[in-house]
Amino acid sequence: MAGKREKPEDIVLKLRQVEVLQGQGLSVGDAARQVGITQQSYYRWRRQYGGMSRDQLKRLKELEAENRRLRRAVSDLTLDKMILS
Repeated sequence: MAGKREKPEDIVLKLRQVEVLQGQGLSVGDAARQVGITQQSYYRWRRQYGGMSRDQLKRLKELEAENRRLRRAVSDLTLDKMILS
């Protein structure tokens, strides 16, 4: 059974909500459950997106898109070089 995939913006928002709930005295498990995620998802997301602001997240997405574009360009040029030789 496949779960729904969260958008990075939603992940950052949920991480912030869990932090607020923890500040109010809830445990990590209870705070994550109240936000609607599992404790494992919280720790995995915190490792990947922890401390990131929306601007940083937007920049990360831009860099990933640019990286994909450059990899595609390099692979196309490599293929062209192999065909010519």
